[in-house]
Amino acid sequence: MASDSAGARVIAMVGKGKRVLEVGAGPGSITRHLIDHGQCDVVAVEIDPDAVERLKSFCPQVHSADLNDPQWHRCLAGLPKFDTVVAADVLEHLTDPWRALKDLRNLLNEEGFVVLSLPHVGHLSIVACLMEQNFEYRDWGLLDRTHLRFFGLKNMEALIADAGLKIIDAGFVIKAPESTEYAWQWQQLPISTRKILHAEKFGHVYQVVTKSVPAERSSSTIQLMDLPVEIPPLQVPPWERWHRRVLRKYLDPRTRSILRRAARMLGLAA
Repeated sequence: MASDSAGARVIAMVGKGKRVLEVGAGPGSITRHLIDHGQCDVVAVEIDPDAVERLKSFCPQVHSADLNDPQWHRCLAGLPKFDTVVAADVLEHLTDPWRALKDLRNLLNEEGFVVLSLPHVGHLSIVACLMEQNFEYRDWGLLDRTHLRFFGLKNMEALIADAGLKIIDAGFVIKAPESTEYAWQWQQLPISTRKILHAEKFGHVYQVVTKSVPAERSSSTIQLMDLPVEIPPLQVPPWERWHRRVLRKYLDPRTRSILRRAARMLGLAA
């Protein structure tokens, strides 16, 4: 698993030898790592029947439940509470993530903590979509068709605080807009606009991973907007640099627009 992926950051925050509840485990990429490399005892909860069957092939305890059902946790009745509860890219799919996170908090033992990963709606690729008046849903990514809720950094903090939790560790997954599923929308913006937006400190934050404990166990909390961010360099395709230096000098705007579209069709631009 890539070192700067949300999954890798989640695994690192969980640590080793924990009793883990993983909700929305999906096909089990995180689950398998926690079991095989983390020596964790994992209980997985998932709604998709195909994913449930796949999980059962390597995870001893798998439960089928819909987290949108307020009574979903009945499937865990009689089980001891957990050292760690993991919800990796899950809460944004729920109608009431605030209620769900409170439920997860109640499943922690006295030393337990919650590890979340959430997509960041303030990423520059989404800003580009809004500026282009094209908020296009897809089958995956920041605008996954099944996403019901969207969070900026302050909204993530409020979500966690509302559940009676405090953030004690956090990290950002950084991704340049040119490297996302909406790279072409970003490239539609004038280079001058991209330069201005590129300087936004949190615009390259693609996902946020947090570790939280019940509020009564921590006297302070990490503020996400206080965390440092390493902004990647602005990427300008070679064709665009040539266009700016030469074509802009000699061609009218309509012709330049036609050439930009042709470059994208030929794979010379994202």
